[in-house]
Amino acid sequence: MTTYLSLFLWFCFGGLAASDSNYFQGSVEEKQLFEAINGYREGRGLPAVPLSPALSKVAKAHARDLMDNYQPSKRCNLHSWSDKGAWTDCCYRDNHKNPECMWDKPKEIAGYESPGYEIAYWHSAAATPEEALKVWTKSPGHHAVLANLPPFKAATWKAMGVGIYKQYAVVWFGEMEDIP
Repeated sequence: MTTYLSLFLWFCFGGLAASDSNYFQGSVEEKQLFEAINGYREGRGLPAVPLSPALSKVAKAHARDLMDNYQPSKRCNLHSWSDKGAWTDCCYRDNHKNPECMWDKPKEIAGYESPGYEIAYWHSAAATPEEALKVWTKSPGHHAVLANLPPFKAATWKAMGVGIYKQYAVVWFGEMEDIP
């Protein structure tokens, strides 16, 4: 019955809003993280960011790639991508000299025609929404993206994608609207 009602609403009203958490296409943990981030932003007087299917595709792919292939090193950080997927490999370094190797992944993987900005989290046991958000709010670089602080103060996030896979949580932000 719920499926028929959802289809009826979809056809009558042209689909549900991308930010409607009832429409969320992901795991329970991903939905919790999406809602926690928007709750945190709203608590700071910032607007909620709509869910992006394209950026969620990238986030899920990266969380899985990190879990399956990432080898911590002094050279490549969590924003790096392996050579074991349908994307170009990328060794992203802490000096941020090659940001395009990360920023261009949404276009490369999901056809999202705008740069994407990623925050990533790892925990030895399992990534949880609460801990990921807590760590990101304490990390200056991640917090800047999350809460529109410099150098992202002027950014207007119009899309957010969320992925959690085992020990990794990944969130992407973009300035281009992405309606499912």
